[in-house]
Amino acid sequence: MSKKAKGINPELESAISKLMKEVMADPTATITDKMRVLDRALKLEQLKMKDADSEWGSGFGLDDDEDK
Repeated sequence: MSKKAKGINPELESAISKLMKEVMADPTATITDKMRVLDRALKLEQLKMKDADSEWGSGFGLDDDEDK
C-alpha cells in the first residue's frame, strides 16, 4: 500500500481559488453563494494552519486562563 501524501491537495486549493474568483465576479450570484465560497476558502486556510503547526490545538482543555 502506498502512503497518502500529507498536506493540502494543490488541486483543491486551485479549485477553491478559481471558484471564489468566479463567484465574486458573477453579478447574479447571491450573497449566500458568495458567503458559502468564502466559508470554504476560510476553512481551507484553517486546515493549512493546522497542518503547518504541530502544536495546533494542544492546549485545548487546559485551565490556564481560569481564576482559581
